[in-house]
Amino acid sequence: MLFAWITDPNAWLALGTLTLLEIVLGIDNIIFLSLVVAKLPTAQRAHARRIGLMGAMVMRLALLASIAWVVKLTNPLFTVFGQEISFRDLILLLGGLFLIWKASKEIHESVMLPTY
Repeated sequence: MLFAWITDPNAWLALGTLTLLEIVLGIDNIIFLSLVVAKLPTAQRAHARRIGLMGAMVMRLALLASIAWVVKLTNPLFTVFGQEISFRDLILLLGGLFLIWKASKEIHESVMLPTY
């Protein structure tokens, strides 16, 4: 039963999605670090780039561990209209609301700012 996930297509889809996200985030980190490091003196660039990439890796591992912890928070805290709400549900709800707010703000700024 330990390796039952190998035959589950959902597990492979999740693995593929996570792999794709890691690749995109890795490229994003490299681009961001290149822009930030370019402002430093030449002698410090390689060291700063190494520290930045290690920091990004540690942060990603910490976030992955915290997500694994959050997924297990399924004990109901309270009930709303017969629906049990857990701490995980609250985190997902707040995260979704934040993404909607952030996207709306970005769209509003791009529409309302004059272009020259």
